[in-house]
Amino acid sequence: MTPIAAQAVQAYTNAANIGGAGLDPRTGSGGGGFADLVKSAAGDTLKTLQQSEAASAHAVAGGGNLTEVVTAVSNAEAMVQTVVAVRDKVIQAYQDILKMPI
Repeated sequence: MTPIAAQAVQAYTNAANIGGAGLDPRTGSGGGGFADLVKSAAGDTLKTLQQSEAASAHAVAGGGNLTEVVTAVSNAEAMVQTVVAVRDKVIQAYQDILKMPI
């Protein structure tokens, strides 16, 4: 995984943890809120990217199946495109909120 992709996924994970959003103050557990959803999606994306990178490295080293590598890379690409699309929608929603009259 490229350092930029890893930083982006880490930033999304950190954003989900800001202020303990979605946590029950009595138990410290998640209430299934949006922050938990973002954190879970970021973790899944990071895991998929790492699996893709491992499959690619294994193939470059002379092992592995080309079909598995292509599948892993395609899955990683789809996950990154999804994260970018969600990010764009969140930014657009934030900008729309800023434009609202008070």
